[in-house]
Amino acid sequence: MNGDSYWTLYFFHVYKADCNMKFNSWYLSSFLISFVVLIPIITVFSSFFESTSNYYEILKNTFLMEYIFNSIILLISVLALTFVIGTGTAYLVSFYNFPGSNFFKWALILSFAVPPYIYAYSLTAFFENYGTAFTILKNLFGDANYNKNIPKFDGMFGAILSISFSLYAYVYILARASFLYQSQNLIDLGKNLGFSKFKSFYKIILPAARPAIVAGLSLVAMETLAEFGAVDFFSINTLTTGIYNSWITFDDLAFANRISFFLLLFIFSLFVLENLSRRRAKYHLNSKGGFKQKQKTKLFGKSSFLAFIFCFLIFFMSFLFPLGQMLYWTIKFPENLFDLQIIDLVLNTLYLVVLSSLVLLIFSLISNYGNRVSNNKSLNFLSTISISGYAIPGVILAIAFITFIAWLDDSIIKSLGFASIKKVFIGSILGLVLVYFIRFYSLAFNGIKSGYEKINISVDESAYLLGYSKRKTFMNIHIPFLRNSLLFIIILISLEIIRELPITLILRPFNFETFATTAYISASEDLLEAAAVPSLFLILIASLFIIISSKYILKENNE
Repeated sequence: MNGDSYWTLYFFHVYKADCNMKFNSWYLSSFLISFVVLIPIITVFSSFFESTSNYYEILKNTFLMEYIFNSIILLISVLALTFVIGTGTAYLVSFYNFPGSNFFKWALILSFAVPPYIYAYSLTAFFENYGTAFTILKNLFGDANYNKNIPKFDGMFGAILSISFSLYAYVYILARASFLYQSQNLIDLGKNLGFSKFKSFYKIILPAARPAIVAGLSLVAMETLAEFGAVDFFSINTLTTGIYNSWITFDDLAFANRISFFLLLFIFSLFVLENLSRRRAKYHLNSKGGFKQKQKTKLFGKSSFLAFIFCFLIFFMSFLFPLGQMLYWTIKFPENLFDLQIIDLVLNTLYLVVLSSLVLLIFSLISNYGNRVSNNKSLNFLSTISISGYAIPGVILAIAFITFIAWLDDSIIKSLGFASIKKVFIGSILGLVLVYFIRFYSLAFNGIKSGYEKINISVDESAYLLGYSKRKTFMNIHIPFLRNSLLFIIILISLEIIRELPITLILRPFNFETFATTAYISASEDLLEAAAVPSLFLILIASLFIIISSKYILKENNE
């Protein structure tokens, strides 16, 4: 090593040692952000031991087992149906060419634009007595008593269909991504063993895609257990509705947190069981030939027709059906369009989207960079735990937030002689954005983290040698490199906030409505026709975000 290289390395290490104290500010920032996100989880577990009202004893001896049983039945049924729909459609568009396959590969994710509660409104409106189905039959075949022949999709069955057709895209997207990256060697192996296409699918292709499919089903499970709007509309007693009713009807925050505790244990148990089940499993293919680009098979005749019909039916049922129902009612009852303050709803929704996105991006960037420059195992572990907030139902986060603010106000703020802070955080935009931050922190943090993994640490070291400070490296090098990741995160956050119901419903300021809360309030008052207009706008806006983001979601290995 020559003299110049020696002194360059010497001064670089001295510079790093001198900056260790500066790293503390990034470490502290990342630690505080992670801790704030963990507060609702800590609150739920600590509140479990608080005393509750007599409502707990009444519910424990009456409806508590019904809440648990209904939640389990709903979960198992939705997981089974989303597995069949999501995996089936992903397999068809990934392995075969048939009429419409290029269209369906992105059209099938539009189901994300229809929240379960809006699908529930559509399902009821179409099949109810004298509903849309009755009107169609009457116009086609004349007057008759068609109601007795029209099936009724309500109760548990209606909730299962509504949630499944809204959430199967989680499984579809992840399964499709896994199928696309499977080597042709897998398919050739099945052929060499004499397997039929179906046997190759469930013996070779499906097991190889298990991690992705399970990840999609885990997201479906979390969303199903967190679902409030659809199960409340169909009057299904689940743990989520029990949490909401404990607070709204009986004003018992302690018992609401106690039910939240059971629901969190349920969610965490699912993760543990799944991890244990695949502890010894292997999902890679040991092949000397390496990766071989997969070639899609072109379908003809009956096979092509059946593949098209299956994908079209799923697309129709998951997106065109609810969209058509909401559009039909909007046209049939135009007075609801003029009665609605659409400009105010758009501005309110955009206000929440912009404010929440900025908060999430800023603090997620700081937290990720703090982890990067600190390289501390404890901090990385804390960050990993903190992103579990996405697994917690929105209604739990809202109740836990109110519980924490009430405790902070009564135990600390008032004892110090300060004015109450409840009105500052509860029923305010500030409180709403804070809980959005906790709920969707996982999306922003993981999105930025995946972008950071593409930036080699040597880039940072080169910047330090050139005299860049930590802040300058962060602003001038990292953020420009992460630009595409940040754009995609904004789209995802916007989509989630537009659809979010329980958090907005519980924590919004008085007379502050969004499309989601307006639709829910109208439907809860049995005014389904009035719920059509806000539901239609919500679907259209969410569809726009999905179409914009589809180029990120649907990247193929050959693109």
